[in-house]
Amino acid sequence: MKLNRKNIISGLFTTMLATTLTMVPVNHINASGTNQTSIVANASSTMRKPIDYRKPSETKPYPNLKKVKNFWMKVSISKNRVYLYDGNHVIYTMYCSAGQYRTNKKTGKKKSMTPTGTFHIQSEHGKHFYNADEKEGGNYYTSWHDHGSYLFHSVPVDGHNHYIKKEAAKLGKSTASHGCVRLSIPDAKWIYQNVPVGTKVIVTN
Repeated sequence: MKLNRKNIISGLFTTMLATTLTMVPVNHINASGTNQTSIVANASSTMRKPIDYRKPSETKPYPNLKKVKNFWMKVSISKNRVYLYDGNHVIYTMYCSAGQYRTNKKTGKKKSMTPTGTFHIQSEHGKHFYNADEKEGGNYYTSWHDHGSYLFHSVPVDGHNHYIKKEAAKLGKSTASHGCVRLSIPDAKWIYQNVPVGTKVIVTN
């Protein structure tokens, strides 16, 4: 969902694992934007099931970024996941729902409404916004592209700041937004409170 500055309501701009992990090789886009295979912890044992938009995506604590040397983020649109990295190692995984896929009438190819590429966390962020044109808003938003056009934010809310359960049910299961990256409430709040401006965000299909 794009942030419509004319329709912001209460927009506030402000600047261990419990179980043994299995180590598995995975192919991924590294911090430099190139494909690389590395050994990372299998987070499946700590991913919350069933998915609950009111709770963190994993049952383990969020990472302490003061102890992370090379922090960056990757959004996988098709997998409905946001991966938090320290260098080449995934340190936390979040359920998400990014932009819906639309079919190009000329080419017949499907493309997400979420742009792909390399971006960076921007200064625009706040506790709440509402876009009257789209009749949806979100909480704990953080801009990562086009200064408010593309955000990380909670699952959507209506004009009374009530979470839209039908949309929340799509979290981690399918694409759903108009371009933003939807997250559980605690995950969105953690990014809003902890991820610094300038952090690299790589978005892939």
